[in-house]
Amino acid sequence: MPREVRTARLTILIDPRKKAVFERLCKEDDTTPSQVVRRLIRRYIEETTGAPWTPEDDGKDTEAEQAPDKRRRA
Repeated sequence: MPREVRTARLTILIDPRKKAVFERLCKEDDTTPSQVVRRLIRRYIEETTGAPWTPEDDGKDTEAEQAPDKRRRA
């Protein structure tokens, strides 16, 4: 499987206490916050579109893109 390109930045605002707990848990799991967030985003895309994510997928022409009201919800 091709490696994903990682050049886009996502900036979020989060409660500082929640951030500290998140970073501590990531460290305990020997992973980085970025790795965890990428996994969460990939899982969300797959659950929402109902299709597995592939690095070459650009998100265009998916059923969820064309008809947002038909997206699956968990």
